[in-house]
Amino acid sequence: MDFNKNISVVVSVFNEEAVVASFWNELKRVIKQLSEKGLGFEVIFVNDGSTDNTPEILDGIASGTPGTKVVHFSKNFGHEAAMLAGIENATGDAIICMDADLQHPPSTIPSMTECFAEGAEVITMIRDQRSKSGWVKKIASSLFYRTINMLSKGDFEPMASDFFLISKRVAEIIVNNYREKTRFLRGLIQSVGFEKRSLSYTAPKRVAGKSKYSFMRLFLLSLSAIATFSHMPLRLGLGLGVMFGAFSLIVGIYSVIMKFAGQPFSGYTTIVLLMSLGFAMLFTVIGIIGEYIGYIFTEVKNRPVYIIERITG
Repeated sequence: MDFNKNISVVVSVFNEEAVVASFWNELKRVIKQLSEKGLGFEVIFVNDGSTDNTPEILDGIASGTPGTKVVHFSKNFGHEAAMLAGIENATGDAIICMDADLQHPPSTIPSMTECFAEGAEVITMIRDQRSKSGWVKKIASSLFYRTINMLSKGDFEPMASDFFLISKRVAEIIVNNYREKTRFLRGLIQSVGFEKRSLSYTAPKRVAGKSKYSFMRLFLLSLSAIATFSHMPLRLGLGLGVMFGAFSLIVGIYSVIMKFAGQPFSGYTTIVLLMSLGFAMLFTVIGIIGEYIGYIFTEVKNRPVYIIERITG
């Protein structure tokens, strides 16, 4: 296997002062081990507008370590923007994206680089379902991947995470050809083709800090991911219209038959039912269309995905 490659490690960081030093010690150990096999490394920390002491800690790491730099955002732009900024500033033959909270264990990097050396250009890391994450998140994640695979033409790996490796060629395609403002990177890297492999990992118990993704943020991310990869929800209006029309026709035929049979019934309940059902369907469809219009509005404004305040190291 050819190990004469340079690897860029992109680390997204947001308010991780309690754990970033431990993460760096673990990452350094892995880098030293792989450097002895001929791999070159650069580490790019992306400070996503942290408000604690994380920026100072990262600057200290970068100032004392060659091949390490920190990209500081002017404010918090979100995890997707942080990963994209790291990818755009990376120079390696392969790029590994991971988080600094130790939920993406650096100890799995050697397995990732081995797959890359064997020819894989996209390596997705699948979180072991036996790991101690909340059962609600497990069910929600499983439901999300079932839904997006059903609605889109993609074949997304269930339980895939934002911990992945992509080749320089894939990174250039993502940066140059996928310029939409609303991105779902873990989905994009699986949709570009090329040789892909999946590896499983077990997220260790959190030693400090807490997850930055609330249930609501995960729900909104899921909505944007589905909208990014599928327009099937827009066809929901047609399906609901056909169903509601068929239901109304059946009720109408039944009313006429009862009328001629001499058993007319009060239409109050029927009217209320039809109106309630019709308005529920109408507002559902309007809400879906509104979401897509919102994404279109974001694209049309063409505002920057992120703003860099400074780069150290």
